[in-house]
Amino acid sequence: MATPVVTKTAWKLQEIVAHASNVSSLVLGKGSGRLLATGGDDCRVNLWSINKPNCIMSLTGHTSPVESVRLNTPEELIVAGSQSGSIRVWDLEAAKILRTLMGHKANICSLDFHPYGEFVASGSQDTNIKLWDIRRKGCVFRYRGHSQAVRCLRFSPDGKWLASAADDHTVKLWDLTAGKMMSEFPGHTGPVNVVEFHPNEYLLASGSSDRTIRFWDLEKFQVVSCIEGEPGPVRSVLFNPDGCCLYSGCQDSLRVYGWEPERCFDVVLVSWGKVADLAICNDQLIGVAFSQSNVSSYVVDLTRVTRTGTVAQDPVQDSQPLAQQPLNPSAPLRRIYERPSTTCSKPQRVKQNSESERRSPSSEDDRDERESRAEIQNAEDYNEIFQPKNSISRTPPHRSEPFPAPPEDDTAPAKEAAKPSPTMDVQFPMPNLEVPPRPPVISSTPAPKAEPAIIPATRNEPIGLKASDFLPAVKIPQQAELVDEDAMSQIRKGHDTMCVVLTSRHKNLDTVRAVWTTGDIKTSVDSAVAINDLSVVVDLLNIVNQKASLWKLDLCTTVLPQIEKLLQSKYESYVQTGCTSLKLILQRFLPLITDILAAPPSVGVDISREERLHKCRLCYKQLRSISGLVKSKSSLSGRHGSAFRELRLLMASLD
Repeated sequence: MATPVVTKTAWKLQEIVAHASNVSSLVLGKGSGRLLATGGDDCRVNLWSINKPNCIMSLTGHTSPVESVRLNTPEELIVAGSQSGSIRVWDLEAAKILRTLMGHKANICSLDFHPYGEFVASGSQDTNIKLWDIRRKGCVFRYRGHSQAVRCLRFSPDGKWLASAADDHTVKLWDLTAGKMMSEFPGHTGPVNVVEFHPNEYLLASGSSDRTIRFWDLEKFQVVSCIEGEPGPVRSVLFNPDGCCLYSGCQDSLRVYGWEPERCFDVVLVSWGKVADLAICNDQLIGVAFSQSNVSSYVVDLTRVTRTGTVAQDPVQDSQPLAQQPLNPSAPLRRIYERPSTTCSKPQRVKQNSESERRSPSSEDDRDERESRAEIQNAEDYNEIFQPKNSISRTPPHRSEPFPAPPEDDTAPAKEAAKPSPTMDVQFPMPNLEVPPRPPVISSTPAPKAEPAIIPATRNEPIGLKASDFLPAVKIPQQAELVDEDAMSQIRKGHDTMCVVLTSRHKNLDTVRAVWTTGDIKTSVDSAVAINDLSVVVDLLNIVNQKASLWKLDLCTTVLPQIEKLLQSKYESYVQTGCTSLKLILQRFLPLITDILAAPPSVGVDISREERLHKCRLCYKQLRSISGLVKSKSSLSGRHGSAFRELRLLMASLD
């Protein structure tokens, strides 16, 4: 009998730099589980395909940070709410905006698509919930009842109810056909972050910051069970598609729960930190989390997770597990949701809305829609995901292959290795993934470990250096530790040399500054270049980049050769400065350079024009040389890859 191949139950799939600034919201597409939408402080909505490093599409139009995003189930529409209270809806297949919805007076904290009709529900920090008809560009109804910000909204599977969770510690259930609140579910002692309907039964789950999960019977409007003792605030919950269990995403762990009675089936340790959303695809659970501008995705193999049966031992907490309580198969289930075959009818309005709540199309809204656009960043992935395969289906192509697991599991718990599961014999196919090429590392001294190609600008410790390398060896074998005097004398050996380097750099900057005060910027840049020290050039460009009016055509002829050197540097700060300067030159001078070079020769003698033509030819030659470098680095991932891809688009006219 062959030894089963043990693969990891949970692993990190990838990490991407999603926005130029902090990420404020993200959501997974529940239809395929492979589409990710992110909203950032840069007022953009970016779309990504899981396990691919490049952005597919970037949606612009919001003028304030995007606070919430939501994809509909077929993944053909996306809605985004901003900090100013505006809502925009985009058609992903047509790559254009459909509607701009105005009416909220504060941040949009939550959004959800109706499962059948073209309706969108929005919850705001102004405590109001609004139901929008995106076909008619108007507010259908406004629901009032919460006293604090509405953090989560979910439509029921049959489309008749709407559940809302808020910071006021309550969950409310709204009847869309009657336009009124059906019931209020108190009991949580902290802000309620998430709510989720059972896919089949009349059951609602809610997770709160008070580290509890409550299950509510929607026939009797009472609590079914309450699970306490979560390791942290409950940030995301998701029912299994067949409704057998509930997945709870907490701090660095995934927990699998049952109810009636409440019990924990399994606990999986996942280092995802503050997980933001969950989705299930191909018997794998995908979780996403964000920190600042980075977004990370994780995969949990559900075939190796216990979803029914007895209670699982909790490896995180030292408390005793819950009593083992077998599931009673004869226990009656709640009513099943009625599944209408037609689209949901428009909810009945019990009162007329004011003009401020339901706005007719205006010239201002039309202008907003024209200014909003969808920038397709990756045409190949866009055509694969959003373009229809025929005239009827608009859903993304079905992807049957699961994400491959790591080949080895050195950190898996012992119980995983001993668990007799037939799924351990499964070999995951490894698809052909294109790995972005990395520039070679050039080092004058041999090192035991290869240094990174780009040294980050912000870091807590030196790259490739260890404090122990600077300490002298212990001379006396019996001496366990170094004497302070010996350690300090060894550390101070290079102190004078470093002071000389920094003093020289300071003098060079003083020289450049003195030239700037007596002459123009061109003269100071020439003096900085003559010093032959890239650090001085970087310091000067960081100042010049702050004021675009300082840039002149003759300055470009001097700076462009230095930019080419900066783009090839291993220091992240140097590359960032070079990209910023090159972007300013391309935006301000490339159209001028191409127009002057394409213009017919002048009649007679024009010395100023000849000088300008000579500068343009010189700049054009240098830009052509840089374009090859930019093209070779545009396949990189992360912040540098995005910057080089943007520069490549700006330099497209040079090809």
